[in-house]
Amino acid sequence: MLEAVHVTATIFVCATGVLLRCGFDVVHVHDPPDTLAIVAAAFKLLGKRFVYDHHDLAPELYQANADGRGNRLVHRALLLLETLACRLADHVLTANASRREVEMARAGIPAERVTVVRNGPDLTRLRPEAADPALLARARFIIGWLGSMGHHDGVDHLIRAVYHLVHALDRRDVLCVLVGSGDAYDDCRALASELGMQDHIHFTGLVPYDRISEYLGAADVCAVPDPSSPYNDRSTMIKVMEYMALSKPIVAYDLPETRFSAQSAAVYAEPNGPAGLAQALALLEADPERRAAMGDAGRRRVEECLAWRHSVPHLLEAYAKLAPGAATAPASGLSSRDPGTADADA
Repeated sequence: MLEAVHVTATIFVCATGVLLRCGFDVVHVHDPPDTLAIVAAAFKLLGKRFVYDHHDLAPELYQANADGRGNRLVHRALLLLETLACRLADHVLTANASRREVEMARAGIPAERVTVVRNGPDLTRLRPEAADPALLARARFIIGWLGSMGHHDGVDHLIRAVYHLVHALDRRDVLCVLVGSGDAYDDCRALASELGMQDHIHFTGLVPYDRISEYLGAADVCAVPDPSSPYNDRSTMIKVMEYMALSKPIVAYDLPETRFSAQSAAVYAEPNGPAGLAQALALLEADPERRAAMGDAGRRRVEECLAWRHSVPHLLEAYAKLAPGAATAPASGLSSRDPGTADADA
């Protein structure tokens, strides 16, 4: 809480400096934290417009990270802040239709004040590269994972799935490459060690964005082990579309927004059972032709529907509603809303 207060105060001071030096017409705020809406509200008093870029459902994310046992008062405070941000905003940007329904229902804002701007990979930055030969030499079948390793992201599910794949399904020549770091990194390393999976799980830690392709390029299949929860069920995982951009077939739990994104590029397992993920991995391990077809289908879907360039017009349209002439910026000058290895939605 103290960190949120410090961040909010610091950004208010910086924004005031910008206003005094060169001015602005619109305050674009994204969460977390939702307390930044207070900064925007202050400038609304001066006639500035407020765009709320809603990245995370903070109440659901808090409960997911607390395994459903979060403090009730904290949860209520997060609900209040989110509702305040949505109601104060002149326009809300959201990641998908599931989030839009939540914002309209919880905050009571009309449909015309919410625009869906889906996140997606920037294909000018994420391109297939030669796979890391050292990884290729370590196993015949390689599973890739990319993201911010939070407690709600299900990396523990993937580690247990690989354990089941190796020991119950007797697929021994397997390596799972985990690209990224986060709050659950140490716990996941401890779990892999506890299960004796050091030869089958490789942790890279954080890597530069331009090297993602080297690691994922070695993968035969990529995994989306995020378990079903009120948060994950409404989340668009950027890693799903990054896998698809690299023509990688996917194994995932069957969550609504994951299925919307991946469609035929994924094999879906019943949430939330690691053994089901292992069965899906084994299915694709035995069928390289299906893997290739799924990878091609995923790449086409990104190119035709899900790449960041397809979202730019929606973003410009939302700005045009607030400020005439704002939609004249070239699409090439706008970058993806979440260009890093994070798992975020918007």
